[in-house]
Amino acid sequence: MTTTPDRDQQAERRGREIADDGTSDLLRQRSFALYLLARVAGGLAGQMQVVAVGWQLYDLTHSPLDLGLVGLVQFLPAVLLTLPAGHVADRYDRRLVLAGARLMQIVALATLALGSAQGWLDKPMILGITALLGVARPFEMSTSAALLATLVTPARFPRAVAVSASSMQGAVLAGPALGGLAYGLGAAAAYAACLVVCAVALVALLRIRMPEAGLRAKEPVRLRTMFAGIAFIRSQPVLLGAIALDLFAVLLGGAVALLPVFARDILQAGPVGLGLLRSAEALGALVTALLLTRFPITRRAGPIMLAAVAVFGVATIAFGLSRSFPLSVAALAVLGAADMVSVVIRSALVQLETPDSMRGRVSAINSLFIGTSNQLGEFESGVTAALFGTVPAVVLGGAGTLAVVALWVVRFPTLAKRDRLVPESHAPQT
Repeated sequence: MTTTPDRDQQAERRGREIADDGTSDLLRQRSFALYLLARVAGGLAGQMQVVAVGWQLYDLTHSPLDLGLVGLVQFLPAVLLTLPAGHVADRYDRRLVLAGARLMQIVALATLALGSAQGWLDKPMILGITALLGVARPFEMSTSAALLATLVTPARFPRAVAVSASSMQGAVLAGPALGGLAYGLGAAAAYAACLVVCAVALVALLRIRMPEAGLRAKEPVRLRTMFAGIAFIRSQPVLLGAIALDLFAVLLGGAVALLPVFARDILQAGPVGLGLLRSAEALGALVTALLLTRFPITRRAGPIMLAAVAVFGVATIAFGLSRSFPLSVAALAVLGAADMVSVVIRSALVQLETPDSMRGRVSAINSLFIGTSNQLGEFESGVTAALFGTVPAVVLGGAGTLAVVALWVVRFPTLAKRDRLVPESHAPQT
């Protein structure tokens, strides 16, 4: 049965009205509010920690390759633990899985603070502790989005993603700047501040009340169930295309690992400038996420996602070529805005197209493609910078991102033609 344009527009307007009502309801829900608090506090601590680790390590070694190693040592445990983490997220209380990951982060931060205060922290120790953070990351990433999908209704999930993302980006915006300022008081002070904020996230997680639907029967641990997420994604071309697109875009176009080099050697901006550069990307993402809470993407989801990734590549090239600090900040803000559009679309597609009983495992694969691409992208950036120079590495990465977008239009036509973001089965009834 076909629908007329007028009926289609009326249905879309009604869907937006329902979503608008849901925004205020979401913020009044205790569990959702605690989820936001935990996510914001965890993001704030994580960004402060990234600034502190990056500056401390580069100050010790003056090597961009070592900055790339930070990504590599986090990537390796993530690859090994992604599938088990997804299965854990589908078998156990997702709050407790996230709480365990936060507790592991607290232990790592306490060690970094103690080692910095006592002067025995060196490059191998920093890399080893960073690897511990890499162990916690797959459990966090495979569980966080799945937990959010459990706390809200499917029709409100795209809006919940935008609200969560905007709150998270507020933390990501403030975190690097606060990390740079805290590092001015010393590395130990910066890590101690991260630890306190991370403890707030842990307490908030433990206070979330899970709905009855979120308590699932435990499946037996078998290889078939462990790999079920991979099989499901392979059977869904839209999901496979969306996840793989971000993998290659971040792998090729990510310049974040080299920001300490730009801040210190190219733009001469110092640690405060490094924090501002990191905050610029978050600012662009925050503004975009706020706009998406008011004007959610409902149509032309696939073309918009591909266009956003193309803008990401262009902004990466502009940043690499810039010698002006304001221009570099602006390029990173545009990069963050484009990335946020892609994140919201991809997150909604992954969670809404997946049954709840498999969300942990599918989210685990998503985290392997998306989250670990950040770490592997950092290593790739460090290697290419060491071989070809910092600026050529960033410019080539941005050009590679544009090539990937062109290839994906041909390789994944279902993604390129995807219209509605929310599947018809989850659309508001009219």
